[in-house]
Amino acid sequence: VTTGAFGAMQDFRNHQLGRAGEEFVVDAEREHLNRGGRRDLADKVVWVAKDIGDGLGYDIASFKDDGSPRHIEVKTTNLGARTPFFITRWEVQVSKSEAPMWSLYRVFDFRSEPKVYRLDGSVEDSARLEPTVFVGVPR
Repeated sequence: VTTGAFGAMQDFRNHQLGRAGEEFVVDAEREHLNRGGRRDLADKVVWVAKDIGDGLGYDIASFKDDGSPRHIEVKTTNLGARTPFFITRWEVQVSKSEAPMWSLYRVFDFRSEPKVYRLDGSVEDSARLEPTVFVGVPR
């Protein structure tokens, strides 16, 4: 296991870090929409992973600047921008089926000085996906 993959595994297991990253993005989305004069939309941003559940294939329901919907999956790390992230098969599937409205927000350097980059559309088109964990089902 490389150092990057080990660091990513630690982040994957850190539920608190994930929740903190999601909250950070919810606040940033609302602030962005408010600054853009879209208070009506800022008030409608929903942290779906917290309020509805974690099975929709994204964490936050927000809006693009033009008012169209944006579904945001948040991946947070205390490490750098190039740290690998874990993504479920379902999240990959939803990123494909909802590509025009789906975005992955990668929050990095979270502990020291949080920064974000965004991957829009199908994650298969914007990241190299490598199988690292399999589920074995007895026959």
